[in-house]
Amino acid sequence: MTSKCISSVAILLAALCQGASAGDVGSEAATVAATVQSFHAALESGDTEAAASLLAPDAVVLESGGKETLEEYLGHHLLEDIKFAQAVAGTRGQPEVTIVGDVAWASSTSITRGTYQSRPLNLVGAELMVLTRTASGWEIRAIHWSSRQGK
Repeated sequence: MTSKCISSVAILLAALCQGASAGDVGSEAATVAATVQSFHAALESGDTEAAASLLAPDAVVLESGGKETLEEYLGHHLLEDIKFAQAVAGTRGQPEVTIVGDVAWASSTSITRGTYQSRPLNLVGAELMVLTRTASGWEIRAIHWSSRQGK
């Protein structure tokens, strides 16, 4: 084989391997996004068990300048998030997912308009979830929510 032929074969093999890898990453990114969407679906349906099952035992939730452990979140804040999700319609953008090894982060934005506890709301929100791959699938290890008044 000539060096030109060997180079062509090497380039072709590299492209094929890269394509397979990109497909795997795309599939994993879709799985991560589905995990995030399942968490939101659990909130909207009021399914505390489903929501809790997607959170890692050492998960932390950051919101409004505070930090809660999983126990603290499940103890009171989860129920408030369910009430809010069920009372106010929101539109979430598709999560943008990045995966490095067994760690993924998914970021998205949202718009929430409606009335909650007799207060009119017009919020623009941002969400960041950090997930890790485990033997049973992707787990949410951290959630960070922030919002501001919309225009």
